[in-house]
Amino acid sequence: MENEKSIHLIEEIKAITATWNRDNISRTVFYYKFYNKHPEIKWAFLASMVSRNAGWSMSDLSGEWFPRILEEDQLRHLFLAYERANWTIFNDAAPQLLLYAKSKECNTSMIHGCRAFGVSEFMVEEWESFFLTRDEKRLMVALIINEQHVIEVPVLKHHFYAKKVFRSMIFNVQDWFHFSTVLFPTVKGRLYGLSVSGFKHTKNRIELGKKLSALLFHPLYHREFLHFSASVYPTGSRYDYERFMGKRRDGPMVRMVYPIIQHHQNEKVDWYMGQRYVQKILNAEVTLPDMVEVTDWYEGKRSQIKFGIEFENLLKQKRRE
Repeated sequence: MENEKSIHLIEEIKAITATWNRDNISRTVFYYKFYNKHPEIKWAFLASMVSRNAGWSMSDLSGEWFPRILEEDQLRHLFLAYERANWTIFNDAAPQLLLYAKSKECNTSMIHGCRAFGVSEFMVEEWESFFLTRDEKRLMVALIINEQHVIEVPVLKHHFYAKKVFRSMIFNVQDWFHFSTVLFPTVKGRLYGLSVSGFKHTKNRIELGKKLSALLFHPLYHREFLHFSASVYPTGSRYDYERFMGKRRDGPMVRMVYPIIQHHQNEKVDWYMGQRYVQKILNAEVTLPDMVEVTDWYEGKRSQIKFGIEFENLLKQKRRE
């Protein structure tokens, strides 16, 4: 009977995960709802805010400006890279979160069920540790470490994405466009955020995640970020926050321009092999830069991008004449 219950629970979690892993919007909403119900799982709020950023970057690809400088195939490849990475993270993380919620409900750990979903032994150990220590910060950092390793092989090192995106000119273009800048908006029209350089390196992405978590839960700003999330339903458009900056809508919403992508995943291989550096990263403290408000930088960068695209198009036109 117990075995039957376990099988039923696994199938139920698979179904819930698939339902909420449909697209960027559903993932963003799931993460926020989960955090709202289980605020001790801080990573869920971070995941929701980063997922919003992915949506904004996706919709930019079908907006007014980027189609003027990138070919249709290049735009699609970038979109697919975003979509695949975020789908892969959710597919790994959601079962963990749902098993945790079930453990709370039943007042007994069910986290061993993670193995049925191919979750890393690293995270199984960290969840079990969390049940004993209730160390919320450590669990959040562990989930950050895990998510970045989870996308390493199936996304960043996958032959398609490696060739078409991460080793291509368009990746350098997106780096200049600062797609790798993560923004945390407020309803007061102020933006806070951080960037990562060397995005292809796992350690750099983990370092960014840790700094973003420090910013997101900083006592000076956390309430404002939470208020924004509670007030603004995600649409995958930068207008979600630019409207608080007095701007007009100049880009589409994600669901207006992208279909539901059907993903398939080969059998998962555990990334964790007892790497010593993982424990070092897990315990290392991070320091935020002095300037985390980026409102003025953002305004300047958006203007710079638009000018750069217009200038490039003008050069192309001159060459044709």
